[in-house]
Amino acid sequence: MREKQAFLECGQVVNTHGVKGAVRMANRCDSPAVLASLKTMYLPENGGYRALEVLRATVQKNMVLATFAGVDTLEGAVVLRDKVLYAKREDLPLPEGSHFVADLLGLPVIDADTGEACGVLENVTFPGAHPVYVVRDGEGTYMIPAVPAFIIEISFGQEKPEGIYVRLIEGMREV
Repeated sequence: MREKQAFLECGQVVNTHGVKGAVRMANRCDSPAVLASLKTMYLPENGGYRALEVLRATVQKNMVLATFAGVDTLEGAVVLRDKVLYAKREDLPLPEGSHFVADLLGLPVIDADTGEACGVLENVTFPGAHPVYVVRDGEGTYMIPAVPAFIIEISFGQEKPEGIYVRLIEGMREV
């Protein structure tokens, strides 16, 4: 069983906002509201993570405007531009039956009926109503809509071998 990451990407600072140290953040959580609810975010630094206390965070369209303790000037905010920020795993809500994308990446994709290896989960995209799993096999990549009709079970090795168990329709693995 793989070890789960203690810190997960939650957002990326894309620009400054005003002259008092606020930043605009692109969301990497389930919703901008989840990102805005965090009380502390973490900046990778010197092989570890430096805590940034969130003083204020509000949702503006699909972005989040945030101010951090100790960042109260435009110059201080500019230093954060383009930085990816992280949250502690335990600070992020996870609905029952859901999984963090970081935990899924790299899992083997397995045919639920035959046990045949179908590839490895390489990426997860969010183009619309539901996520889409991008799977790499020996031929290239193909996509699987992450809906119950195709994703039968996700196992992290407790009761059956670790993997994403799928039931694919004819032609789905065509690259």
